[in-house]
Amino acid sequence: MWNFLLAFIPRAIVQGVPLLYGSTGEIITQKSGNLNLGIPGVMYVGAISGVIGSFLYENSTANLNPMLAILIPMLCCLLGSLLMGLLYCFLTVTLRANQNVTGLAMTTFGVGFGNFFGGSLIKLVDSDVPSIALSATSSYFSKSLPFASKLGWFGKLFLSYGFLAYLAVAIALAASYFLNHTRKGLHLRAVGENPNTADAVGINVSRYKYVATCVGCMIAGLGGLYYVMDYACGVWSNDAFGDRGWLAIALVIFTIWRPNLSILASFLFGGLYIIYLYIPTGMDHMEYQELYKMIPYVVTLVVLVVTSVRSKRENQPPESLGVPYFREER
Repeated sequence: MWNFLLAFIPRAIVQGVPLLYGSTGEIITQKSGNLNLGIPGVMYVGAISGVIGSFLYENSTANLNPMLAILIPMLCCLLGSLLMGLLYCFLTVTLRANQNVTGLAMTTFGVGFGNFFGGSLIKLVDSDVPSIALSATSSYFSKSLPFASKLGWFGKLFLSYGFLAYLAVAIALAASYFLNHTRKGLHLRAVGENPNTADAVGINVSRYKYVATCVGCMIAGLGGLYYVMDYACGVWSNDAFGDRGWLAIALVIFTIWRPNLSILASFLFGGLYIIYLYIPTGMDHMEYQELYKMIPYVVTLVVLVVTSVRSKRENQPPESLGVPYFREER
């Protein structure tokens, strides 16, 4: 049993890190009242933007500078994700377009954008397989602490991950503190709950929506970068993300809009996402694996039902979530 846990928990954590980035970014976005269903597309654009930056840098020099090898993909990732956030805000906050339709359109656009440029890079390297490998850059992202292997099970469970995994936890904790213990966080929550009242007391509603959504998209984009550079060892393949972006959105409901809870919940979902690999089925029952893949979504539905039945205000989404704000109606 202990050997099973030592093998399973690290894989669950690695699977959960992209979900943690996505859910943290979406929680911050939804706290402003914006329902961004484009998170899967944002993560995809963040990933391909980092890949493009890394590809150009790797092919421009023979000796990689470790600092630049990390900074260039991260800055490209953040820039691409920021542009997606600005696009979403321009459509939904400035032009007051329907948030659900805009988010779904951005998901479709983001996946298409990533596949187009990813396919272009694959043609440039003339690879025998439909993928591109950035192993040199990936080695810097996936490098763990040098003394982790000397600490036995403790090092394997807690210290054997790349720096982006620890950054995800730090960002989630910082977001939780910001939302619950700062004046700016209080203003942001007020904008999401009742923008009319927030506007009446002098809070710039549009500014908070723009900043929260753009920051949330940049955080979510890092989840896409982590998937490629750490989890996939620098290998980009079109349509390889699966449904991780949608799982990140489901996590927002599961954690009842609390970034600190999303840390453990993301690792739990990471385990649920791969649990089917550890359940013996046999050749005659391979079709049951598809049922096991539904477990994370079933758990989310159960939590949604429970929180709805209990009807506690603190467990409900922001009151103005998904509703465009018209100042003229105040």
